[in-house]
Amino acid sequence: MTKWTPLIEAEDTPLYLALADAIERDVYAGTLQPGTRLPTHRNLADDLSVNVSTITRGYLEAERRGLVASTVGRGTFVAVDATTPSAMVSFEPFSPGLIEMGLATPMPHLDPDLSIALKTISRRKNPETFLRYSDPRGLPEHREIGAHLIHMYGMPATADDIIVTAGSQHALSTALSAMFKPGDRIATDALTYPGFKSLAASLGIRLCPVAMDEGGMLPESLDTVCRQREVKGLYLLPHVQNPTVCCLSHERKIALAAVAKKNALTVIEDDAYAFLYDGDLVPLSSMLPDQSIFIAGVSKMIGAGLRVGFMCVPKHLREIFAQSVLNSMWMVPPLNVEIITKWIADGDMIAARERKRAEARRRSALVRQILNCGTLHMSGTDFFCWWELPEPWCGQALEAVARRAGVNVFSAEKFIVGDAEAPRALRVGLTGMEHINELEKGLCILREIAQNPDMQSTMLKRKTG
Repeated sequence: MTKWTPLIEAEDTPLYLALADAIERDVYAGTLQPGTRLPTHRNLADDLSVNVSTITRGYLEAERRGLVASTVGRGTFVAVDATTPSAMVSFEPFSPGLIEMGLATPMPHLDPDLSIALKTISRRKNPETFLRYSDPRGLPEHREIGAHLIHMYGMPATADDIIVTAGSQHALSTALSAMFKPGDRIATDALTYPGFKSLAASLGIRLCPVAMDEGGMLPESLDTVCRQREVKGLYLLPHVQNPTVCCLSHERKIALAAVAKKNALTVIEDDAYAFLYDGDLVPLSSMLPDQSIFIAGVSKMIGAGLRVGFMCVPKHLREIFAQSVLNSMWMVPPLNVEIITKWIADGDMIAARERKRAEARRRSALVRQILNCGTLHMSGTDFFCWWELPEPWCGQALEAVARRAGVNVFSAEKFIVGDAEAPRALRVGLTGMEHINELEKGLCILREIAQNPDMQSTMLKRKTG
Protein backbone atom coordinates (compact mmCIF):
# COMPACT_ATOMS: atom_id res chain seq x y z
CA MET A 1 0.00 0.00 0.00
CA THR A 2 1.36 3.41 -1.03
CA LYS A 3 1.70 6.19 1.53
CA TRP A 4 -0.13 8.73 -0.57
CA THR A 5 -1.86 11.86 0.67
CA PRO A 6 -3.80 13.76 -2.00
CA LEU A 7 -3.56 17.51 -2.38
CA ILE A 8 -7.13 18.81 -2.22
CA GLU A 9 -7.09 22.00 -4.28
CA ALA A 10 -10.67 23.06 -5.04
CA GLU A 11 -12.20 24.49 -1.88
CA ASP A 12 -15.57 25.10 -3.55
CA THR A 13 -15.86 21.48 -4.79
CA PRO A 14 -17.42 18.71 -2.70
CA LEU A 15 -14.63 16.82 -0.95
CA TYR A 16 -15.38 13.49 -2.62
CA LEU A 17 -15.12 15.09 -6.08
CA ALA A 18 -11.94 16.91 -5.07
CA LEU A 19 -10.51 13.54 -3.99
CA ALA A 20 -11.38 11.99 -7.34
CA ASP A 21 -9.83 15.01 -9.09
CA ALA A 22 -6.65 14.55 -7.04
CA ILE A 23 -6.45 10.87 -7.98
CA GLU A 24 -6.92 11.75 -11.66
CA ARG A 25 -4.28 14.49 -11.51
CA ASP A 26 -1.71 12.24 -9.80
CA VAL A 27 -2.42 9.30 -12.12
CA TYR A 28 -1.76 11.38 -15.21
CA ALA A 29 1.24 13.08 -13.59
CA GLY A 30 2.78 9.68 -12.93
CA THR A 31 2.72 10.11 -9.15
CA LEU A 32 0.32 7.17 -8.93
CA GLN A 33 1.46 4.37 -11.24
CA PRO A 34 -0.88 1.73 -12.71
CA GLY A 35 -1.30 -1.13 -10.25
CA THR A 36 -0.51 1.02 -7.21
CA ARG A 37 -2.59 0.14 -4.15
CA LEU A 38 -4.24 3.20 -2.63
CA PRO A 39 -4.63 3.79 1.12
CA THR A 40 -7.58 2.11 2.81
CA HIS A 41 -10.75 4.14 3.24
CA ARG A 42 -10.16 4.39 6.99
CA ASN A 43 -6.48 5.37 6.77
CA LEU A 44 -7.07 8.07 4.17
CA ALA A 45 -10.07 9.40 6.12
CA ASP A 46 -7.85 9.73 9.18
CA ASP A 47 -5.09 11.45 7.19
CA LEU A 48 -7.55 13.98 5.73
CA SER A 49 -9.70 14.30 8.86
CA VAL A 50 -12.89 13.48 6.98
CA ASN A 51 -15.60 10.84 7.21
CA VAL A 52 -14.97 7.40 5.75
CA SER A 53 -18.08 7.86 3.62
CA THR A 54 -16.40 10.81 1.87
CA ILE A 55 -13.44 8.61 0.91
CA THR A 56 -15.79 5.88 -0.25
CA ARG A 57 -17.66 8.31 -2.50
CA GLY A 58 -14.38 9.70 -3.85
CA TYR A 59 -13.03 6.27 -4.68
CA LEU A 60 -16.34 5.34 -6.34
CA GLU A 61 -16.17 8.48 -8.47
CA ALA A 62 -12.57 7.64 -9.44
CA GLU A 63 -13.73 4.13 -10.35
CA ARG A 64 -16.52 5.57 -12.47
CA ARG A 65 -13.89 7.58 -14.36
CA GLY A 66 -11.90 4.39 -14.99
CA LEU A 67 -8.99 5.52 -12.82
CA VAL A 68 -9.13 2.85 -10.10
CA ALA A 69 -10.50 -0.63 -9.55
CA SER A 70 -11.47 -2.16 -6.23
CA THR A 71 -11.53 -5.82 -5.26
CA VAL A 72 -13.12 -7.17 -2.10
CA GLY A 73 -10.41 -8.37 0.26
CA ARG A 74 -7.58 -6.75 -1.71
CA GLY A 75 -8.29 -3.04 -1.72
CA THR A 76 -8.37 -0.22 -4.28
CA PHE A 77 -5.74 -0.03 -7.01
CA VAL A 78 -4.90 2.38 -9.81
CA ALA A 79 -6.35 0.71 -12.91
CA VAL A 80 -3.78 -0.83 -15.23
CA ASP A 81 -5.39 0.94 -18.20
CA ALA A 82 -6.01 4.23 -16.34
CA THR A 83 -3.91 6.26 -18.78
CA THR A 84 -4.47 4.06 -21.83
CA PRO A 85 -7.26 5.28 -24.15
CA SER A 86 -9.69 2.43 -24.84
CA ALA A 87 -10.86 3.96 -28.11
CA MET A 88 -9.81 1.88 -31.11
CA VAL A 89 -9.86 4.88 -33.45
CA SER A 90 -7.77 8.02 -33.00
CA PHE A 91 -9.34 11.30 -34.06
CA GLU A 92 -5.90 12.64 -34.77
CA PRO A 93 -4.61 11.95 -38.29
CA PHE A 94 -2.19 9.08 -38.71
CA SER A 95 1.30 9.93 -39.83
CA PRO A 96 1.77 9.63 -43.59
CA GLY A 97 2.79 6.11 -44.50
CA LEU A 98 1.78 4.60 -41.14
CA ILE A 99 1.08 0.86 -41.51
CA GLU A 100 -2.22 0.13 -39.75
CA MET A 101 -1.83 -3.06 -37.71
CA GLY A 102 -3.91 -1.98 -34.74
CA LEU A 103 -7.38 -2.01 -36.22
CA ALA A 104 -8.83 -5.30 -37.46
CA THR A 105 -10.73 -3.92 -40.45
CA PRO A 106 -12.99 -6.13 -42.59
CA MET A 107 -11.14 -5.80 -45.93
CA PRO A 108 -13.89 -3.87 -47.74
CA HIS A 109 -12.23 -4.42 -51.12
CA LEU A 110 -13.52 -8.02 -50.87
CA ASP A 111 -17.15 -6.99 -50.18
CA PRO A 112 -19.99 -7.63 -52.67
CA ASP A 113 -20.52 -5.08 -55.44
CA LEU A 114 -22.59 -2.25 -53.95
CA SER A 115 -23.52 -0.78 -57.33
CA ILE A 116 -25.33 -3.97 -58.34
CA ALA A 117 -27.35 -3.96 -55.11
CA LEU A 118 -28.32 -0.33 -55.55
CA LYS A 119 -29.41 -0.89 -59.16
CA THR A 120 -31.56 -3.84 -58.10
CA ILE A 121 -33.21 -1.81 -55.33
CA SER A 122 -33.85 1.14 -57.67
CA ARG A 123 -35.84 -1.17 -59.96
CA ARG A 124 -38.21 -2.20 -57.17
CA LYS A 125 -41.86 -1.22 -57.54
CA ASN A 126 -41.89 0.94 -54.41
CA PRO A 127 -38.29 1.89 -53.44
CA GLU A 128 -39.63 4.87 -51.49
CA THR A 129 -40.64 2.34 -48.82
CA PHE A 130 -37.10 2.66 -47.50
CA LEU A 131 -37.49 6.41 -46.98
CA ARG A 132 -40.28 6.13 -44.42
CA TYR A 133 -40.31 5.76 -40.67
CA SER A 134 -40.69 2.11 -39.72
CA ASP A 135 -40.88 -0.24 -36.72
CA PRO A 136 -37.88 0.33 -34.40
CA ARG A 137 -37.37 -3.45 -34.40
CA GLY A 138 -36.89 -3.45 -38.18
CA LEU A 139 -39.10 -4.39 -41.12
CA PRO A 140 -40.67 -7.89 -40.85
CA GLU A 141 -38.90 -9.18 -43.97
CA HIS A 142 -35.56 -7.92 -42.64
CA ARG A 143 -36.10 -9.58 -39.27
CA GLU A 144 -36.95 -12.83 -41.06
CA ILE A 145 -33.58 -12.82 -42.81
CA GLY A 146 -31.93 -11.77 -39.56
CA ALA A 147 -33.38 -14.88 -37.92
CA HIS A 148 -31.93 -16.97 -40.76
CA LEU A 149 -28.51 -15.42 -40.17
CA ILE A 150 -28.67 -16.07 -36.43
CA HIS A 151 -29.54 -19.71 -37.20
CA MET A 152 -26.24 -19.83 -39.09
CA TYR A 153 -24.54 -18.75 -35.85
CA GLY A 154 -26.19 -21.74 -34.12
CA MET A 155 -28.86 -19.74 -32.24
CA PRO A 156 -32.50 -20.84 -32.68
CA ALA A 157 -34.59 -17.78 -33.53
CA THR A 158 -37.72 -16.57 -35.29
CA ALA A 159 -38.40 -13.17 -36.82
CA ASP A 160 -40.24 -12.18 -33.63
CA ASP A 161 -37.02 -12.68 -31.63
CA ILE A 162 -35.00 -10.31 -33.81
CA ILE A 163 -34.23 -6.63 -33.39
CA VAL A 164 -32.25 -4.94 -36.16
CA THR A 165 -29.40 -2.75 -34.92
CA ALA A 166 -26.90 -0.36 -36.44
CA GLY A 167 -24.05 -2.83 -36.05
CA SER A 168 -22.75 -4.69 -33.00
CA GLN A 169 -21.67 -1.56 -31.12
CA HIS A 170 -25.21 -0.18 -31.33
CA ALA A 171 -26.52 -3.57 -30.20
CA LEU A 172 -24.27 -3.38 -27.14
CA SER A 173 -25.39 0.18 -26.44
CA THR A 174 -29.03 -0.87 -26.77
CA ALA A 175 -28.54 -3.83 -24.42
CA LEU A 176 -26.71 -1.83 -21.75
CA SER A 177 -29.21 1.04 -21.88
CA ALA A 178 -32.17 -1.33 -21.66
CA MET A 179 -30.90 -3.71 -18.97
CA PHE A 180 -28.48 -1.85 -16.72
CA LYS A 181 -28.20 1.39 -14.78
CA PRO A 182 -25.21 3.43 -13.56
CA GLY A 183 -23.33 1.59 -10.82
CA ASP A 184 -24.33 -1.90 -12.01
CA ARG A 185 -21.54 -4.43 -12.50
CA ILE A 186 -20.93 -6.70 -15.48
CA ALA A 187 -18.40 -9.53 -15.45
CA THR A 188 -16.16 -9.82 -18.50
CA ASP A 189 -12.90 -11.39 -19.58
CA ALA A 190 -9.85 -9.82 -17.94
CA LEU A 191 -8.86 -8.84 -21.49
CA THR A 192 -11.78 -7.69 -23.59
CA TYR A 193 -13.02 -5.59 -26.50
CA PRO A 194 -12.11 -1.90 -25.84
CA GLY A 195 -15.33 -0.68 -27.44
CA PHE A 196 -17.29 -2.43 -24.70
CA LYS A 197 -15.03 -0.93 -22.04
CA SER A 198 -15.53 2.63 -23.28
CA LEU A 199 -19.28 2.13 -23.72
CA ALA A 200 -19.70 0.76 -20.20
CA ALA A 201 -17.65 3.64 -18.79
CA SER A 202 -19.77 6.21 -20.60
CA LEU A 203 -22.90 4.73 -19.00
CA GLY A 204 -21.39 4.46 -15.53
CA ILE A 205 -21.42 0.65 -15.61
CA ARG A 206 -18.54 -1.09 -13.83
CA LEU A 207 -16.72 -4.03 -15.35
CA CYS A 208 -15.43 -6.86 -13.17
CA PRO A 209 -12.49 -8.79 -14.67
CA VAL A 210 -12.70 -12.58 -14.68
CA ALA A 211 -9.52 -14.65 -14.96
CA MET A 212 -8.82 -16.47 -18.23
CA ASP A 213 -6.66 -19.29 -19.50
CA GLU A 214 -5.94 -20.38 -23.07
CA GLY A 215 -9.50 -21.73 -23.25
CA GLY A 216 -11.09 -18.42 -22.29
CA MET A 217 -13.02 -17.33 -19.21
CA LEU A 218 -12.71 -19.60 -16.17
CA PRO A 219 -16.12 -20.61 -14.75
CA GLU A 220 -14.78 -20.95 -11.19
CA SER A 221 -13.34 -17.43 -11.38
CA LEU A 222 -16.68 -16.10 -12.61
CA ASP A 223 -18.40 -17.76 -9.66
CA THR A 224 -15.89 -16.21 -7.27
CA VAL A 225 -16.43 -12.73 -8.73
CA CYS A 226 -20.20 -13.18 -8.38
CA ARG A 227 -19.79 -14.15 -4.72
CA GLN A 228 -17.57 -11.16 -4.01
CA ARG A 229 -19.48 -8.51 -5.95
CA GLU A 230 -23.09 -7.82 -6.80
CA VAL A 231 -22.76 -8.72 -10.48
CA LYS A 232 -25.78 -8.37 -12.74
CA GLY A 233 -24.44 -9.24 -16.17
CA LEU A 234 -21.92 -11.25 -18.16
CA TYR A 235 -20.30 -10.14 -21.42
CA LEU A 236 -18.71 -12.82 -23.61
CA LEU A 237 -16.99 -13.08 -26.98
CA PRO A 238 -17.14 -16.88 -27.35
CA HIS A 239 -15.39 -17.51 -30.68
CA VAL A 240 -12.10 -15.90 -31.73
CA GLN A 241 -12.17 -13.75 -28.62
CA ASN A 242 -10.98 -10.18 -28.98
CA PRO A 243 -8.03 -9.82 -28.35
CA THR A 244 -6.71 -13.29 -27.41
CA VAL A 245 -8.34 -15.31 -30.28
CA CYS A 246 -9.26 -18.09 -27.81
CA CYS A 247 -12.51 -20.02 -28.35
CA LEU A 248 -14.75 -21.40 -25.63
CA SER A 249 -15.16 -25.18 -25.75
CA HIS A 250 -18.63 -26.69 -25.50
CA GLU A 251 -17.81 -27.91 -21.99
CA ARG A 252 -16.62 -24.45 -20.94
CA LYS A 253 -19.84 -22.89 -22.25
CA ILE A 254 -21.94 -25.37 -20.25
CA ALA A 255 -19.99 -24.56 -17.09
CA LEU A 256 -20.27 -20.79 -17.64
CA ALA A 257 -23.98 -21.10 -18.37
CA ALA A 258 -24.44 -22.93 -15.06
CA VAL A 259 -22.70 -20.10 -13.18
CA ALA A 260 -24.75 -17.48 -15.03
CA LYS A 261 -27.99 -19.30 -14.22
CA LYS A 262 -27.04 -19.76 -10.56
CA ASN A 263 -26.31 -16.04 -10.20
CA ALA A 264 -29.19 -14.80 -12.40
CA LEU A 265 -26.81 -12.96 -14.75
CA THR A 266 -28.04 -11.29 -17.90
CA VAL A 267 -25.76 -12.70 -20.59
CA ILE A 268 -24.65 -10.55 -23.53
CA GLU A 269 -23.04 -12.81 -26.12
CA ASP A 270 -21.21 -10.94 -28.88
CA ASP A 271 -20.12 -13.26 -31.69
CA ALA A 272 -18.55 -10.75 -34.07
CA TYR A 273 -15.85 -13.14 -35.30
CA ALA A 274 -17.83 -16.39 -35.34
CA PHE A 275 -17.51 -16.56 -39.14
CA LEU A 276 -13.77 -17.18 -38.72
CA TYR A 277 -14.34 -20.19 -36.44
CA ASP A 278 -14.02 -23.65 -38.02
CA GLY A 279 -15.85 -25.67 -35.33
CA ASP A 280 -19.54 -26.15 -34.58
CA LEU A 281 -21.23 -22.98 -33.37
CA VAL A 282 -23.28 -23.60 -30.23
CA PRO A 283 -23.97 -20.28 -28.49
CA LEU A 284 -24.03 -20.17 -24.73
CA SER A 285 -27.23 -18.13 -25.21
CA SER A 286 -28.95 -21.22 -26.59
CA MET A 287 -28.46 -22.81 -23.15
CA LEU A 288 -30.02 -19.82 -21.35
CA PRO A 289 -32.47 -18.33 -23.89
CA ASP A 290 -34.59 -16.51 -21.30
CA GLN A 291 -31.69 -14.54 -19.80
CA SER A 292 -29.43 -14.01 -22.82
CA ILE A 293 -29.04 -11.43 -25.57
CA PHE A 294 -27.26 -12.82 -28.62
CA ILE A 295 -25.62 -10.39 -31.05
CA ALA A 296 -24.79 -11.42 -34.61
CA GLY A 297 -22.87 -8.65 -36.26
CA VAL A 298 -22.19 -8.70 -39.99
CA SER A 299 -19.78 -5.77 -40.30
CA LYS A 300 -16.68 -7.99 -40.23
CA MET A 301 -18.13 -10.00 -43.13
CA ILE A 302 -19.85 -7.40 -45.30
CA GLY A 303 -20.81 -3.74 -45.48
CA ALA A 304 -19.13 -2.33 -42.38
CA GLY A 305 -20.04 1.20 -43.48
CA LEU A 306 -23.73 0.31 -43.73
CA ARG A 307 -23.81 -0.37 -39.96
CA VAL A 308 -26.24 -3.31 -39.69
CA GLY A 309 -26.48 -6.08 -37.12
CA PHE A 310 -29.06 -8.42 -35.63
CA MET A 311 -29.89 -9.12 -32.01
CA CYS A 312 -31.85 -12.07 -30.62
CA VAL A 313 -33.83 -10.98 -27.56
CA PRO A 314 -36.06 -12.99 -25.17
CA LYS A 315 -39.80 -12.36 -25.50
CA HIS A 316 -40.15 -10.57 -22.15
CA LEU A 317 -37.46 -8.04 -23.14
CA ARG A 318 -38.53 -7.19 -26.69
CA GLU A 319 -40.55 -4.11 -25.79
CA ILE A 320 -37.85 -2.41 -23.71
CA PHE A 321 -35.23 -3.21 -26.34
CA ALA A 322 -37.41 -1.74 -29.08
CA GLN A 323 -37.83 1.35 -26.90
CA SER A 324 -34.04 1.52 -26.43
CA VAL A 325 -33.55 1.52 -30.23
CA LEU A 326 -36.25 4.16 -30.54
CA ASN A 327 -34.55 6.32 -27.93
CA SER A 328 -31.16 6.09 -29.62
CA MET A 329 -31.96 6.48 -33.33
CA TRP A 330 -35.65 5.64 -33.86
CA MET A 331 -34.75 2.88 -36.33
CA VAL A 332 -31.87 1.54 -38.38
CA PRO A 333 -32.05 3.03 -41.91
CA PRO A 334 -34.17 0.48 -43.87
CA LEU A 335 -32.22 1.07 -47.08
CA ASN A 336 -29.00 -0.04 -45.40
CA VAL A 337 -30.70 -3.13 -44.01
CA GLU A 338 -32.22 -3.94 -47.40
CA ILE A 339 -28.76 -4.04 -48.98
CA ILE A 340 -27.37 -6.29 -46.25
CA THR A 341 -30.35 -8.66 -46.21
CA LYS A 342 -30.27 -8.88 -50.01
CA TRP A 343 -26.61 -9.93 -49.84
CA ILE A 344 -27.49 -12.53 -47.18
CA ALA A 345 -30.47 -13.92 -49.10
CA ASP A 346 -28.67 -14.01 -52.47
CA GLY A 347 -25.59 -15.77 -51.13
CA ASP A 348 -23.31 -12.76 -51.68
CA MET A 349 -22.46 -12.69 -47.98
CA ILE A 350 -21.29 -16.31 -48.01
CA ALA A 351 -19.14 -15.66 -51.09
CA ALA A 352 -17.58 -12.57 -49.46
CA ARG A 353 -17.02 -14.50 -46.24
CA GLU A 354 -15.09 -17.21 -48.09
CA ARG A 355 -12.99 -14.63 -49.93
CA LYS A 356 -12.09 -13.01 -46.64
CA ARG A 357 -11.36 -16.31 -44.92
CA ALA A 358 -9.06 -17.30 -47.78
CA GLU A 359 -7.22 -13.97 -47.60
CA ALA A 360 -7.02 -14.26 -43.80
CA ARG A 361 -5.37 -17.71 -44.19
CA ARG A 362 -2.74 -16.21 -46.51
CA ARG A 363 -2.00 -13.44 -44.04
CA SER A 364 -1.95 -15.77 -41.05
CA ALA A 365 0.62 -17.98 -42.78
CA LEU A 366 2.79 -14.91 -43.40
CA VAL A 367 2.60 -13.95 -39.73
CA ARG A 368 3.77 -17.41 -38.63
CA GLN A 369 6.64 -17.17 -41.07
CA ILE A 370 7.88 -13.73 -39.99
CA LEU A 371 7.01 -13.28 -36.29
CA ASN A 372 9.24 -16.12 -35.11
CA CYS A 373 10.07 -14.65 -31.70
CA GLY A 374 7.84 -14.66 -28.66
CA THR A 375 4.64 -16.75 -28.69
CA LEU A 376 1.87 -16.37 -31.26
CA HIS A 377 -1.76 -17.23 -30.55
CA MET A 378 -3.66 -17.72 -33.80
CA SER A 379 -6.64 -19.65 -35.07
CA GLY A 380 -5.26 -19.98 -38.61
CA THR A 381 -7.94 -17.81 -40.20
CA ASP A 382 -7.24 -14.52 -38.53
CA PHE A 383 -8.08 -10.84 -38.76
CA PHE A 384 -5.70 -10.35 -35.82
CA CYS A 385 -3.37 -12.39 -33.64
CA TRP A 386 -2.24 -12.23 -30.02
CA TRP A 387 1.51 -11.94 -29.67
CA GLU A 388 3.18 -12.66 -26.32
CA LEU A 389 6.39 -10.69 -26.56
CA PRO A 390 9.93 -11.92 -26.00
CA GLU A 391 11.65 -10.58 -22.89
CA PRO A 392 12.25 -7.91 -21.85
CA TRP A 393 9.61 -6.16 -23.94
CA CYS A 394 6.30 -4.96 -22.50
CA GLY A 395 3.36 -4.14 -24.72
CA GLN A 396 3.24 -0.39 -24.21
CA ALA A 397 6.95 0.02 -24.90
CA LEU A 398 6.90 -1.97 -28.13
CA GLU A 399 3.73 -0.19 -29.25
CA ALA A 400 5.44 3.18 -28.76
CA VAL A 401 8.65 2.16 -30.56
CA ALA A 402 6.66 0.57 -33.40
CA ARG A 403 4.63 3.71 -33.94
CA ARG A 404 7.80 5.77 -34.26
CA ALA A 405 8.96 3.19 -36.80
CA GLY A 406 5.77 3.62 -38.83
CA VAL A 407 3.59 0.75 -37.54
CA ASN A 408 0.43 1.13 -35.44
CA VAL A 409 -0.32 -1.78 -33.08
CA PHE A 410 -2.30 -2.16 -29.82
CA SER A 411 -0.73 -3.24 -26.54
CA ALA A 412 -2.42 -5.47 -23.98
CA GLU A 413 -3.07 -2.43 -21.77
CA LYS A 414 -5.77 -1.24 -24.19
CA PHE A 415 -7.75 -4.44 -23.55
CA ILE A 416 -7.18 -4.96 -19.82
CA VAL A 417 -10.09 -4.61 -17.39
CA GLY A 418 -9.76 -3.09 -13.92
CA ASP A 419 -6.83 -4.13 -11.77
CA ALA A 420 -6.02 -7.29 -13.72
CA GLU A 421 -2.34 -7.52 -14.59
CA ALA A 422 -1.56 -6.74 -18.20
CA PRO A 423 0.47 -9.45 -19.95
CA ARG A 424 3.50 -8.52 -22.05
CA ALA A 425 1.61 -8.78 -25.31
CA LEU A 426 0.26 -7.04 -28.40
CA ARG A 427 -2.77 -7.54 -30.58
CA VAL A 428 -1.50 -7.41 -34.14
CA GLY A 429 -4.09 -6.64 -36.82
CA LEU A 430 -3.64 -8.36 -40.18
CA THR A 431 -6.35 -6.69 -42.25
CA GLY A 432 -5.81 -2.96 -41.86
CA MET A 433 -4.15 -2.73 -45.25
CA GLU A 434 -5.40 -3.81 -48.65
CA HIS A 435 -2.16 -5.30 -49.96
CA ILE A 436 -0.32 -8.16 -48.30
CA ASN A 437 3.10 -6.72 -49.14
CA GLU A 438 2.37 -3.82 -46.77
CA LEU A 439 1.54 -6.37 -44.06
CA GLU A 440 4.84 -8.12 -44.74
CA LYS A 441 6.71 -4.84 -44.34
CA GLY A 442 4.99 -4.12 -41.03
CA LEU A 443 5.67 -7.61 -39.69
CA CYS A 444 9.36 -7.31 -40.53
CA ILE A 445 9.53 -4.01 -38.65
CA LEU A 446 7.88 -5.57 -35.59
CA ARG A 447 10.25 -8.52 -35.68
CA GLU A 448 13.29 -6.27 -35.92
CA ILE A 449 12.12 -4.23 -32.92
CA ALA A 450 11.30 -7.33 -30.84
CA GLN A 451 14.74 -8.76 -31.51
CA ASN A 452 16.43 -5.53 -30.40
CA PRO A 453 15.65 -5.04 -26.68
CA ASP A 454 18.03 -2.09 -26.52
CA MET A 455 15.30 -0.04 -28.20
CA GLN A 456 13.13 -0.40 -25.08
CA SER A 457 15.83 0.81 -22.70
CA THR A 458 16.62 3.72 -25.04
CA MET A 459 12.96 4.71 -25.10
CA LEU A 460 12.70 4.52 -21.29
CA LYS A 461 15.78 6.71 -20.90
CA ARG A 462 14.26 9.32 -23.22
CA LYS A 463 10.98 9.19 -21.30
CA THR A 464 12.59 9.62 -17.89
CA GLY A 465 15.07 12.13 -19.19
